[in-house]
Amino acid sequence: MDAVGSTGVAAKRYSELEIARDPFLERARAASELTIPSLVPPDGHTAHSDLPTPYQSVGAKGVNNLSSKLALTAMPPNSPFFRVGIDPKLQRDLDDDADLKDEIRKGLTIYERTVMSEIEAAGERPIVNEAMKHLLVAGNVLLHLPKDGAQLFHLDRYCVVRDAKGTPIEIVVKEEFSYATLSEVARDMVANPPSTIGTAGNPDKNYEVYTHVVRKKGHWFVYQELEGQRIPGSEGDYPLDKSPWMPLRFIHISGEDYGRGHVEEYIGDLKSLEALTEAIVIGAAAAAKVLFLVRPNGTTDVKILADSESGDIREGNADDVTVLQMDKFADFRIAQQTAERMEQRLQEAFLLNSSIQRDAERVTAEEIRFMAQDLEDALGGVYSTLSQEFQHPYVTRKIHLLQRSGTLKRLPKAASRIVITTGLDALGRGHDMIKLERYIRSYIELFGPEAAQQDFDRMAVAERLGHGHGIDIDGLFRSEDDKAAENEQAQSQAIAQAATPEAVKQIGNVIQQQQAATPTEGVQ
Repeated sequence: MDAVGSTGVAAKRYSELEIARDPFLERARAASELTIPSLVPPDGHTAHSDLPTPYQSVGAKGVNNLSSKLALTAMPPNSPFFRVGIDPKLQRDLDDDADLKDEIRKGLTIYERTVMSEIEAAGERPIVNEAMKHLLVAGNVLLHLPKDGAQLFHLDRYCVVRDAKGTPIEIVVKEEFSYATLSEVARDMVANPPSTIGTAGNPDKNYEVYTHVVRKKGHWFVYQELEGQRIPGSEGDYPLDKSPWMPLRFIHISGEDYGRGHVEEYIGDLKSLEALTEAIVIGAAAAAKVLFLVRPNGTTDVKILADSESGDIREGNADDVTVLQMDKFADFRIAQQTAERMEQRLQEAFLLNSSIQRDAERVTAEEIRFMAQDLEDALGGVYSTLSQEFQHPYVTRKIHLLQRSGTLKRLPKAASRIVITTGLDALGRGHDMIKLERYIRSYIELFGPEAAQQDFDRMAVAERLGHGHGIDIDGLFRSEDDKAAENEQAQSQAIAQAATPEAVKQIGNVIQQQQAATPTEGVQ
């Protein structure tokens, strides 16, 4: 490979890598045509050209539903999706000092909330939601996180090369800019062009800018080219774990530079449902057409029949008039039943709520929760990939930017382990919580609620349930000192209330004794 920064390297590498990317891109376009055609439009599509229109909406509905679920899992609102952990060795050393351990935990909690507040302020949720749609349909998307906001590149705008372990080692991005949107340095290049640039500063021309990112010697090196010439000042480098370029995949296939989409795995059912729905719609439109046939030698006048209004009285013979019918009810019924079975399978694949409730008069809430959990478990592998390739690099990059700006202080390596707490980790906590609830319920059924109340530590159970639900329980429960003070106050009030009637009685007796001892004056 040519040296980084040589003339024309980025454009040349992009042309070379396009050949390996095109099969994945064509597959993504086929999946997009059956779901949301605007995500990966056909080759040559412009803002003024039409897009294909699917006959069914199950694909689009499924992609929108599952992308929202993945986006909320990857970046849940109002709660951190990560935790800054402590090295296990340091954790053991802190076990003997509870006060210091609690102080460090509170400090890390504030640290996490600061990062989350900056993420919320950046307003990058729409970008993440769009990225999830592209992962589901195309299987690939490139996320760029510079210091001034996130940017998304679709599969037709970048190429990537990975090593045998699936780690990216080279990324080439192609962008098009008008003269007005070029950077000042780039405008200076086209205003005083060498012989390879062409017309200087043409406002009607789109200029191609290539960004070349290469992994070398423990760092990422980057530069940009404008039509074969390197842009001055565009060179840079990043640490391996703090790169702003994140090529994401939905399904990891060993030995392939690109991932596979969720839609691709069910494209057979989508194609079949599309064909059946098209046939049913066209057939239903034909069957809905009303056409009267009149016997050629009959006594009924065709013109009188055509001009008559509803309720008119005309001369004629009913046997002369018939209505044309298709008599295809049985064929349509078979097509409809086949389409319904395919739709049911697709709803299950995209975790639509309508797929988990069976058609019955009585369906318990426990049954629905069980089926929903079973479907959610199917995303375990997806959550694992998202955690490794999106959530962890995303948080690491955000913390790096906040530290560079001075908003956050740098933590020691022993206290800066990023742990993702949503997705796969949440699935594990959910299963632990279900087992705990079943165990407590079985214990109560065997030994009774009084035995359970005496034997179980309520605070320990509450903490495990809170952890299973992913809820921060700090501040929810009163301390032992608060409860002791409240009990003492309640006892004092009870004693005072019990003593009040006796005190009133004694005061009344004293008053009566004083009145009896006072001589009564005569009436004047």
